[in-house]
Amino acid sequence: MRSRDGYGTRQFLRQYPEMSIAPSRSDGILLTGVFRFSARTRQGNQIEDSYQLQIEVPSAFPSRTPKVIETGRRIPRNGHYHVNPDDTLCLGSPLRLLQLMSCRPDLIGFAERCLIPYLYAVSTALRDGTGFPSGELAHGEPGIISDYLALFGLQTREQVIRTLELLGMKRRIANKAPCPCGCGLRLGRCRFNRTIAKYRRMASRSWFRGHARNPGAGA
Repeated sequence: MRSRDGYGTRQFLRQYPEMSIAPSRSDGILLTGVFRFSARTRQGNQIEDSYQLQIEVPSAFPSRTPKVIETGRRIPRNGHYHVNPDDTLCLGSPLRLLQLMSCRPDLIGFAERCLIPYLYAVSTALRDGTGFPSGELAHGEPGIISDYLALFGLQTREQVIRTLELLGMKRRIANKAPCPCGCGLRLGRCRFNRTIAKYRRMASRSWFRGHARNPGAGA
């Protein structure tokens, strides 16, 4: 089991003192309590709010992102607030979350770059009665594929799936395969290889292989 402070747990609990460590059956850690935050957009709109949360941090963190459940039932479960069928919050596409955390791969980074932006949007929607902001990704696999098309600069779902499959292979093997961008070159000779190289550092090959088989998982 990884050392609890290897996740940046102490600093997280200092910054969010109403959260605490709870007993967990997993190899990771479970954080529960009141998550209180204050956030401001570039336009200067500030929100101060709090939610009762349960944050399950996997042992493979930060290569795998935490699962978050809002236990206070403030967030409507009506399909409009990006809550998954298993009650976990859909904070964004899996690879986008890993990218956001890459600059600060600890619990504070997860909170500031992944969790708070979602909660800010929810609080604004609940306060104003406007629903989620326009331009939000569709829920589930369609939203994930749409986001990956933008991340990779591709055109089709098939290209995205093939890219995930190649990221799940050893680099020397993947480089010999046709590039999924459709240029006709091998991946190793196409500049698309440089586009996706940074993602190899964000997760394991097995993670990419599993994600290619089930791209809607964790959405």
